[in-house]
Amino acid sequence: MGAPSCNTGRVSEPAAPPPAADDLIVLRPEGLYCPAGDFHIDPWRPVARAVITHAHADHAHPGHATYLASALSERVLRARLGDDITLQGLAYGETLTCNGVRVSLHPAGHVLGSAQVRIEQQGRVWVVSGDYFVSGVEHDVNATCAAFEPLRCECFITESTFGLPIYRWRAQAAVQRDINAWWHANAQAGRASLLMGYSFGKSQRLLAGLDLSIGPIAAHGAVENMNAAYRAAGVALPPTRRIDELPRAELKRAIVLAPPAVHNSVWARRLGDDASDAFASGWMRLRGARRRQGVDRGFVLSDHADWPGLQRAIAATGAQRVIVTHGYEAVMVRWLQQRGLQAESFVTAYGDDSIEADAAAAAA
Repeated sequence: MGAPSCNTGRVSEPAAPPPAADDLIVLRPEGLYCPAGDFHIDPWRPVARAVITHAHADHAHPGHATYLASALSERVLRARLGDDITLQGLAYGETLTCNGVRVSLHPAGHVLGSAQVRIEQQGRVWVVSGDYFVSGVEHDVNATCAAFEPLRCECFITESTFGLPIYRWRAQAAVQRDINAWWHANAQAGRASLLMGYSFGKSQRLLAGLDLSIGPIAAHGAVENMNAAYRAAGVALPPTRRIDELPRAELKRAIVLAPPAVHNSVWARRLGDDASDAFASGWMRLRGARRRQGVDRGFVLSDHADWPGLQRAIAATGAQRVIVTHGYEAVMVRWLQQRGLQAESFVTAYGDDSIEADAAAAAA
């Protein structure tokens, strides 16, 4: 394999039983490892060959000798990890063979270039999901990236970031209407709207749903850098400007997209003392989350599968064995076992939103 590399972070002992000798993926201190192919998937410690599911900071770490990722991820990965990394990009569905193991990447519906990793050896197929978006609402997709592609396999390694029954998303179009209504009310009152979400993925999803007739749209530098990557990949996004390009009168009608790290910062105060702020995240589904964030509004919008979405995705694979990673692993494992599936968990370091927020701030 000409190029792979990955990441995660701190790791504990796996909650799973000892791996079988013929398991296609095992958990090692560096991360998820394919023994037959001799490569890692999203490793959190430096390795020789790493396959990266997507460019969020908890999955794409620096320091690997070679990287393999979707071709759509290349621009963001180089921006975040360095232009000099040894990176090979694969088109979705393109196959690469490594030590007799066939590897291909398939859409995950999470962010630009996000991929599931399909591994096949001698007719056996395992799939590593990475992070993915499948809503419990029929035909509800993330319009800023390729939709999740169900892959048939014998073992599915799935995330469970929102693996509790309380997490059920409304249709994202309905949430976007709420966001536009909030922005419209602020614009009518002559106050700026600060809409916070992670700079890579969430901000572009929010941007795609904004109503240009309400007023101008501005973006923080970290968000604008990612907007450029999306536009270069052919994703249609409304035009954005920097806040220092807007006259004061226009700024009062504007909505400004920024990472959460700007909250209560000197940068945010440039919008005026009367600016209204909001945070878009799946975590806003929890009672008290908006209060803890200290924002005026909380919008429940996530790039991860909700509880019904996780169930739909797992069922679509036809897998009889499921390994659950970051999130509410114990709840998901118990639910799967009650339905007769062989289920266990890997303890990984994925899913730390503060890592992504810090990465966004550093990129500003």
